[in-house]
Amino acid sequence: MMITKIVTLALLSSAFSSLVAADASADAQLSSRIVLVEIDGAKLSLADFESKHPTTLFQARNAFYQAERKALDNFIDDYLLERQAERQHVTVAQLLDQHVKGMVGKDPSEESLHVFYEGLDTTQPYEAVRDQILEKIRQTRFMKARSAYLKTLRNEAVVNIRFDAPRAAISLKDTPLRGLPDAPVTIVEYADFECPYCQQIEPTLDRLRAEYGGKLAFAYKDMPLPMHSQALKAAEAAHCAGAQGKYWEYHDLLFSSKQLELAQLKEHARTLQLDTQRFDKCLDSGEQVKVVKAQLDEGRQDLQIEGTPSYFINGRFFAGGLNYERFRTVIDEELGVRAAQASSATLSAK
Repeated sequence: MMITKIVTLALLSSAFSSLVAADASADAQLSSRIVLVEIDGAKLSLADFESKHPTTLFQARNAFYQAERKALDNFIDDYLLERQAERQHVTVAQLLDQHVKGMVGKDPSEESLHVFYEGLDTTQPYEAVRDQILEKIRQTRFMKARSAYLKTLRNEAVVNIRFDAPRAAISLKDTPLRGLPDAPVTIVEYADFECPYCQQIEPTLDRLRAEYGGKLAFAYKDMPLPMHSQALKAAEAAHCAGAQGKYWEYHDLLFSSKQLELAQLKEHARTLQLDTQRFDKCLDSGEQVKVVKAQLDEGRQDLQIEGTPSYFINGRFFAGGLNYERFRTVIDEELGVRAAQASSATLSAK
């Protein structure tokens, strides 16, 4: 009961925050009234803090939001199951027996269980862990079938999440942008040219850009990690190419070729028919290193990003390599938000 109350209060708190945030002026007034500390009689408000440290608490707020969202998703699932059970005049357990357990299928063969066992890091004999293996497989299959059934219930319902994720204001100064500046959805990627996960996600990003066209803009921020010895110079080289108007061509070539040695970086400039003398001078002198390190500091210190790739989709933070389906879900959510805002603005104007 106490946990339920805590989750409820958290959701109500977040919902209230989102309602307030819908009006920027009201949000600013509220922040100015929340006094965080008083020093020698001087009252310092939340607005004072956020004006100097706008992103310091972002990751903490985002972590709290993720916990809220998980709790809300579980609540939505329970509600949909209970509603469907009521419609069919059965209990939830009977509903799951009918639509989920029946999809699990037969137990795996002994041969399959042995194969699973061989992949375990255990010194126990097969006979001692056989039943545990079987139960684990049953539970995994059940949860997959349950998720698939819940997806059908969600697709049949109109579910509008009424509280928003925290959003970080990301500066695009000195940041190449691919797409229209006023596109309804902007993805900002913090990445590293030497990072294998960043390399693997590139085809997915290309596919999304092709599918969404003018609805999607893409920005790339450099975050060369210390364990990648070639990443910093590769980032500099991309900006040197950008100084000649070919940032994205060079960016794409780095990811497709995965050739990051200094001599290879210079050869890429020749492949793209850049002014090679100007490019080599830019790269050798470290002309673009300040730009790269500024983005690195922004990512690691200001936004507290711990790894690459990391994304901000209209300011919403996502760590790690998202798959194609997850990207589409978030982009479509953002397009829905923008459409709702535009509709609301039209109605207000009338």
